[in-house]
Amino acid sequence: MWVTALDHVVLTVADVEASAAFYQRVLGLERVDFGAGRVALRFGDQKINLHPAAHPLAPHASRPTPGAADLCFVSALPVAAWLVRLAAAGVAVEAGPVQRTGARGAMISLYFRDPDGNLIEVAEYP
Repeated sequence: MWVTALDHVVLTVADVEASAAFYQRVLGLERVDFGAGRVALRFGDQKINLHPAAHPLAPHASRPTPGAADLCFVSALPVAAWLVRLAAAGVAVEAGPVQRTGARGAMISLYFRDPDGNLIEVAEYP
């Protein structure tokens, strides 16, 4: 294989500050400020760059749109702990726990939405 990892993804968001706060508070991602006022969220060896919908950074996707993403995060915490964490954060679980198949095989997932309506999945491999 020539490709070995995913370095970062870009989320187009309506409000960078609100999105950063959500991902920090709910998922525990680390905020990284860089460049000329840019914001990213780091976890492990990856990051999510947040681009404002009103002023997307070039180059960008053909139709950068808030709420168009579907992301799955692998967690070291069990799904049961996520149910408690999400309830405490006031985040509604849309589906789960449910059995799914990820890149490494069978997993158990929960689904919820971020402030833009992106579908967020948190998964636990058994």
